[in-house]
Formats: sequence, C-alpha cells, structure tokens
Amino acid sequence: MKDSPIRDSLVRTAKAALVPAVACAVTLGGLGAWTASGAAGRPAEVSVEDARVLVPFGTDDTAAFVRIRNDGDGDDELLSVEAPTAGGAMLSRTVVKEGAGTMRMLRSVEVPAHGTVEMSPHGTDIMISAPPRMRAGERLPLVLRFRESGTVRTEAVAVPAGSAPRR
Repeated sequence: MKDSPIRDSLVRTAKAALVPAVACAVTLGGLGAWTASGAAGRPAEVSVEDARVLVPFGTDDTAAFVRIRNDGDGDDELLSVEAPTAGGAMLSRTVVKEGAGTMRMLRSVEVPAHGTVEMSPHGTDIMISAPPRMRAGERLPLVLRFRESGTVRTEAVAVPAGSAPRR
C-alpha cells in the first residue's frame, strides 16, 4: 500500500516542527537546572553602612562618608548621591600630587561583586555643599542611586572632624 502525498507532506512538516521544539525544551531545561543550582549567580546586592558626615564649620562645604558592601555576584555602580536637606551633594575623590591635595568630581563609583567601597577623607567621599547647621549626633539624610540596585536611603550621623569610622 502506497502512502498518499498528503500524508507524506504532513509527516515531513511534523518532523520539521519537532526539531526546534525539542531544542527549546532542552535549552529551557538546562537553563532551569543551571539557575536552580545557583550557578547563574545573584544580581548585585548593595547595602550602605557607617554613614557619617563631618560637622560643618558654619556654612562651609563638608564631606560625608559611607561604606558600601555588595554581597551579590554582579558588579554595581554608584551613579549619584543626593542630600535633600543640603544645597547639593556630589561624588568626589581627593587626589594628592606633589604634597598638595585637590578634589576631583566623579561621575560614578564602581562597587565590585563581593566587594566593599570604603569612603574616607583621603579617597572617595561625598561632597556636601551648603549643608544645614548640624551638631555632633544629628543626622543628614542621604539618597544613593545605583545602576543595578536602585535607590538606597540612609542617614549620616554628624561627627567631629578626625572621628574614626565605627566597626
């Protein structure tokens, strides 16, 4: 008994459709297993700790410092900082050349996977312009915006110049 041309055409079409369907199923199964095993990694996961701001002298600009931890498997980037009760805030870095320190404004700060960024008076900091009058122990709200982790809000405790960070 001979196969009909219609039946042959249907069999060929079914076989042609089966190959991409099986390939998709195998790929999705493999990706699911990879993700379930944890091998796919976790996205950036930042936290902000030990936020402090130097007590300003009158209306002079001052500096704030934070410790940023990234417990995720992906890098992140601090894009901007805002101090809502001050005139402004921007990322900066102190650069010492031939014994003289100058400030350089930064567009962003990289926060590596499983890493920590420790801001300090001798490195990266947050320059606060037109700060409010503050005494030691008072708090300055800060809003940090990250590329991957979004917005993180914290409060910097006002400390006298020369105070060591808490651990």
